Amino acid sequence: MEENMIDWFEDVSENAGAVQTETLRRILEQNHGAEYLKKWLGEEVKIEEIEDSALENLYTSLVPLTSHADLEPYIQRIADGDTSPVLTQQAITLLSLSSGTTEGRQKFVPFTRHSSQTTLQIFRLAAAYRSRAYPIKEGGRILEFIYSSKQFKTKGGLTVGTATTHYYASEEFKIKQEKTKSFTSSPEEVISGGDYKQTTYCHLLLGLFFSNEVEFITSTFAYSIVQAFAAFEELWKEICKDIRNGALSSRLITIPKMRKAVLDIISPNPTLAAEIEAKCRDLETLNWYGVIQKLWPNAKYVYSIMTGSMQPYLKKLRHYAGQVPLVSADYGSTESWIGVNLDPSFPPENVTFAVIPTFSYFEFIPVHRRKQDWSSSNDDFIEDDPVPLCQVKVGQEYEIVLTTFTGEFTTRLEDGGSAMF
Repeated sequence: MEENMIDWFEDVSENAGAVQTETLRRILEQNHGAEYLKKWLGEEVKIEEIEDSALENLYTSLVPLTSHADLEPYIQRIADGDTSPVLTQQAITLLSLSSGTTEGRQKFVPFTRHSSQTTLQIFRLAAAYRSRAYPIKEGGRILEFIYSSKQFKTKGGLTVGTATTHYYASEEFKIKQEKTKSFTSSPEEVISGGDYKQTTYCHLLLGLFFSNEVEFITSTFAYSIVQAFAAFEELWKEICKDIRNGALSSRLITIPKMRKAVLDIISPNPTLAAEIEAKCRDLETLNWYGVIQKLWPNAKYVYSIMTGSMQPYLKKLRHYAGQVPLVSADYGSTESWIGVNLDPSFPPENVTFAVIPTFSYFEFIPVHRRKQDWSSSNDDFIEDDPVPLCQVKVGQEYEIVLTTFTGEFTTRLEDGGSAMF
């Protein structure tokens, strides 16, 4: 039962201070033998013998605040094939490539089984809260504009790809569908096709083929949904033709595995094609306002990351959605998931996130805005020392510091790692 996820979260949230200390303890016990931690904590420290009240003080006093740039030399050694415990004692065979939406450049981040497990956990938790606000039918389908990007190998033989690419290839992705009782409309061969345009076409085609079964529409980032429907404005006639004939455009879809997977699913449906065509002709006259509402009549909401750098896409996304609600997805970074959206009915501009205290050890740097002084060349912000999660204050703005299970220790999330409590 997904309600059990909510019970679990409410329990750990009520005891967030103690849970955070236990989370830090588990991170340090698992990784205290790693080179980076031994450098700061020493060789002889026994984490299991340190009392809870002293553990956080010891850690924050000895291990310095860092940025990702400080850890890059260590991560590069891992990428180059160093198999010793450099940052973590966990085996690292994958590296995530960040989206670059925060710092403007992509970076490597260690990816372990723990990364997939926490992704599964937050997806289940978020789905449980969404189902309270927007109940969906068990066994329904999802139109997911999701893409596995191309992977490559580092000098040391580690596989590099985006975190989402690793997750979609994991066992946890399959488990997520079973646990949430919602199933993506597209098979793995479409998701991992490696060609954005061909994958988008097949997502749209299959989403329309199962249009009456689709319970919600989603993508990792809001811009992917906007781009998909911008493409649909040009592709709808070809898609209708394929639905009518139970075929797949040989001009647009050339990847053999993708073609076979889609053709194994669809069959000729002239009635559905005619219905979609009629609706699309009407939508053209409306500049495609409400295309989601019109073509997916049972869709309860559109779900995606809509905060931060995705906010500029909200106007166009609302245009496409019509009266279908927009639900902001949860708050995270390549390094770790951070918070879950507990109020899916709130518009994205008003969304708040609750920190999940078991995922990482969180610290928060209080940020105070200076009074505007045009004659000063100083920064516009003053920072205090980091505080733990249980000491944050309502109304205060913070920058976020992470200590993760995968080897990022007191790492400051720059350019986008901020939070208002």
